[in-house]
Amino acid sequence: MNSMTQDPGRPFGRLLTAMITPFGPDGGVDLDGAQRLATHLVEQGDSDGLVISGTTGESPTTSDQEKDRLLRAVCEAVGDRARIVAGVGSNDTAHTVELATAAQRAGAHGLLVVSPYYSKPPQSGLLAHFATVADATDLPVMVYDIPARTGVAVAPETMARLAEHPRILGVKDAKDDLAASSWVLAHTDLAYYSGTDLLNLPLLSIGAVGFVSVVSHLAGPRLREMIDQHDKGDVARARDLHRELLPLYQGVFRAPNPILVKAALQLLGLPAGAVRLPLVDATGDQVARLRDDLAQGGVVPPAGSTDA
Repeated sequence: MNSMTQDPGRPFGRLLTAMITPFGPDGGVDLDGAQRLATHLVEQGDSDGLVISGTTGESPTTSDQEKDRLLRAVCEAVGDRARIVAGVGSNDTAHTVELATAAQRAGAHGLLVVSPYYSKPPQSGLLAHFATVADATDLPVMVYDIPARTGVAVAPETMARLAEHPRILGVKDAKDDLAASSWVLAHTDLAYYSGTDLLNLPLLSIGAVGFVSVVSHLAGPRLREMIDQHDKGDVARARDLHRELLPLYQGVFRAPNPILVKAALQLLGLPAGAVRLPLVDATGDQVARLRDDLAQGGVVPPAGSTDA
């Protein structure tokens, strides 16, 4: 079981799961399921942090009220054992500030703030957006850089400016640009977390301190071992784990996230439920291929699980 002991070099923990939001048969947020899944991820999955209402949590299609209830439920279940980071990003700075202050009231330990999407603001706009949100609460902020979804990347020079803010402490790096990430790591004290599972090990090699992972829903202990072995200098073991996990890294992302990780959790008998439109649930063919990916990655659903 994980504790809340904080490593100054890892302000958000080592292994954070970007947690799905379970939905019930009626389509509403399954708060009991969320608490059970959060407990599983912390107690059995070696996660010392959870990101709630990120992309994997289908934040674009959950209401502010649902986000608040979900965050409070997870904090109640595991907030004394794991760092709870609330996804509060939007493409409206004022709305992001509202979500951030609500997250602080709900008990979050940190904030994940994505670059404003669709608007494609200039770098000066990104700088002002993140600084305004960081000024709004006392919580540490993790900048989420994922240009494939937002349409704009946070430039390395902008990251260096953001690093000057006392509450902007980390980056969830899904830019998939090791050269840019290397530059920021060499010029700032920002704590980098891999936000692309396939690049977990490469990012560790250039100075990342941990992962914000989707695959940790399925293989948390091995991901935690990868971090620990890399820290100890056993790069060969970390590389072996990377190769073992490749079928999971590739399989879970054959469809837009979180379609297939929810399907995998259903196969494993863990709370998940359907995805919300405009996402659609995995097809039978996709689930059949997912079963093969899981098996190749060392994850075997219990006997009797179905592809429904």
